[in-house]
Amino acid sequence: MKSKFLRVLLAVAATFTFSALAQTGSAATPSSPAASSPSAASTPATTTAPVPGKVGTINIQDAIFGSNEGQRDMQVLQKKYEPKQAELKNSNDELEGLKKQLSTQQDKLNEDALATLRKQIESKQKTFDRSVQDAQEEIGNQQQDIASRILSKMAPLVVKYAQENGYTLIVDTSKPWPQSPVLWWNPDAVDITKNVVEAYNVQSGVAAPAPSAGGAAKPSAPKPSTGTGAVKPVVPKPDTPK
Repeated sequence: MKSKFLRVLLAVAATFTFSALAQTGSAATPSSPAASSPSAASTPATTTAPVPGKVGTINIQDAIFGSNEGQRDMQVLQKKYEPKQAELKNSNDELEGLKKQLSTQQDKLNEDALATLRKQIESKQKTFDRSVQDAQEEIGNQQQDIASRILSKMAPLVVKYAQENGYTLIVDTSKPWPQSPVLWWNPDAVDITKNVVEAYNVQSGVAAPAPSAGGAAKPSAPKPSTGTGAVKPVVPKPDTPK
């Protein structure tokens, strides 16, 4: 349901937030007296070899939903929509029952009864599809709100962590290649997702939530690759009618 547009949201939000913070940090850095001195301007510059930059990666989606706050808020959202999920499942079961009836009895029903049954199935199918779409959009909007709120607080922490640890570039790996320009990276060597999550948990003061109940709905988002134990967004997605 939400994977594509939420990832787009996070990527765009992260780009603007990180860029703004980086520009602020650069503007606050005083210029060197030597650089502004007339005598320094006339002195030939010394050629030095370029210093290799330290590059790090972060899966910002895993960081957001892997944080204690993200897991807590997603569990609350999941609990909120459990009744809706049950309602959709019942509608789907009813629809499947009618389809089975049509399949097994269509040779025995007269034309009027057959037409009535087919019309009933068509009407219920349209209603069901519309209800699923509405629920997905509503939940997607609330997932987006959660992600935006947490990202607004997490982004400055990512910048601070990068500066304090000597990183010159942090790349978001939420999207797999080729959607992302990152073809390959070694998570064990350069990924800072886990460190950022741990730092954010300390900053937020939110305790780790209890594990979700075993009967909770499975999320539709892809399984995280960073091992942060994220609780992914929940979508009431019953079995697709055949």
